[in-house]
Amino acid sequence: MGRVLVVLRLVVADVRRHPAQAAMMLLAITAATATLSLGMSLRGATDALYLHTRAATAGPDVVALAPGGDRATSSALASLAREPGVVAHGGPYRQYYTTATAHGATSAAVVQGAGAAPGPVDRPLVTSGTWVRPGGAVVERGFASALGVGVGDRVTVAGRSLPVTGIAVTTAHPIYPGAQMMGPGGGPSDYSGLVWMTVADTRALAADDLPATSLLYLRLRDPAAAQDFVAARRHVREEHPTNFFTWQFMAEQDADMLRQSRSVLVIGSWLLALLAVGGVATLAAGRATGQTRRVGLLKAVGAAPGFIAAVLLAEYLALALIADVLGLVIARLAAPGLANPTASLLPAAAGPTGDTIAATTVLALAAAVLTTLGPARRALRTETVTALADAARRPAHRARLNGLSALLPTPLLLGLRLIARRPGRAVLHAWSIAVMMIGATALLMARVQPDYDYGLGSSALGNVQTEQGHRVMLAVTVALAVLAAVNIVTITWTTALEARPVMAIARTLGATPGQITAGLSAAQLLPTLPGALAGVPLGMFLVLLFSPPNVAVPPVWSLFLPALAAPLATAALTAVPARLAARRSVARTLSTEAA
Repeated sequence: MGRVLVVLRLVVADVRRHPAQAAMMLLAITAATATLSLGMSLRGATDALYLHTRAATAGPDVVALAPGGDRATSSALASLAREPGVVAHGGPYRQYYTTATAHGATSAAVVQGAGAAPGPVDRPLVTSGTWVRPGGAVVERGFASALGVGVGDRVTVAGRSLPVTGIAVTTAHPIYPGAQMMGPGGGPSDYSGLVWMTVADTRALAADDLPATSLLYLRLRDPAAAQDFVAARRHVREEHPTNFFTWQFMAEQDADMLRQSRSVLVIGSWLLALLAVGGVATLAAGRATGQTRRVGLLKAVGAAPGFIAAVLLAEYLALALIADVLGLVIARLAAPGLANPTASLLPAAAGPTGDTIAATTVLALAAAVLTTLGPARRALRTETVTALADAARRPAHRARLNGLSALLPTPLLLGLRLIARRPGRAVLHAWSIAVMMIGATALLMARVQPDYDYGLGSSALGNVQTEQGHRVMLAVTVALAVLAAVNIVTITWTTALEARPVMAIARTLGATPGQITAGLSAAQLLPTLPGALAGVPLGMFLVLLFSPPNVAVPPVWSLFLPALAAPLATAALTAVPARLAARRSVARTLSTEAA
């Protein structure tokens, strides 16, 4: 316990001395773990919301639909209620195919007749207003959100203007816009919304000879056996054109709404993880000198190599675990809203599963260990006297390269010299820019895809799945941009700190502060160009890999516009830290190094 306490005290003291670096590491790993957790949790979150809504609305285990609204059709459906294994039923009900208009938007809709009090199976939960009453309409909440209507607004159904008396949710139909389940006459279903009206009010729809379908809601003794129940009644489908929908199928349909968002989040999480590794590796490399002297001090007081390794790695591992917890918390808070884009389901607590927690923890620890293990090993292998002396590494003398570089302008010369001293850091910076360009290219390609609307009417209400996917992709791209910007600032500042003696000597030889600033910026701008140019084809390949064969590709020149903007953004981000480093007093820098 004494050793553990010493390690903890050393970790806390080091974090207090370097709060900005700890915050950068937390930000990088938290963004990656939160995105991965959201991507892996969406499916489970939708299932949790569906089950919660199903329990609150007494959702059916099986829905049977038959075309037509006559008595023969109703009798054929009603016979299913007497089948073995059925413990309760609701209906038969009738739904009519028509249109609904509100606020200038027209949509295909199905209108279902409902009683003053819902039956034992499928009791829609009114979230606002009241249940159906004569002369009014209740609109399913996802459909109401798309139309932009609320209680007290008016909606025109089949040419009749009715007040909206309530907003309700149900699991007897898939979420908006999948309310039909079966098209007129038993044909394929189209996208539409759901409206409830009293049975008396729906008689006017029957008088208009609108197509109708009869529905029966069934509750089984064993809900898990719904698939077997449907498979054993194929003879009903042969005698009467009846379609069956199990609750498992409707849960699958609801989860399918987020298919595009899940893939974007999972792929985005790995891109963010790559950026996080680059940022953390830069932080670890920048602190290598300080860690080496720290190792020398610990060796001087008799610390064993295992204890020293624990001290060096404990800080990064602790920060990685804290970032993992923060990412999981963010995912738990964001998942319910992200998993319910149409608002057709009731909110419920939906957090990451055990597999998700394990995956994000492995990702966070791997990002910390892989980026800090190298500097820690080098520090441990350094002799005690050498570590305490903290002598600067003498760069290799290459006469031919020095002669060629002497012909370059001073800022470019300084930038190339800095890159030559730390080539690995230049590669990390180029990789960060390439990852950023991958996200930007994917976003641009997604924006040019044809907008597949639901064909809901003269005013298309938009594709919820596509719009949700675009919002998620935009959020991931913004996160990539923010993390890439943090990495650029981190690399610039770390390079400036390590290059203080070199820059001070350059100042004594006649270099101006402006040339020093330009040189530090050039050290970041030069790797930016190949990184930006490489990221565009990589982004195109990634999108084409996960897209259907008929994916639309914009003009190639338009995809390189972000690549042209990357150097400008890099110059802007490096200007401030480079200028601050260039203004440091030459005498102070050289006297500090001499001391």
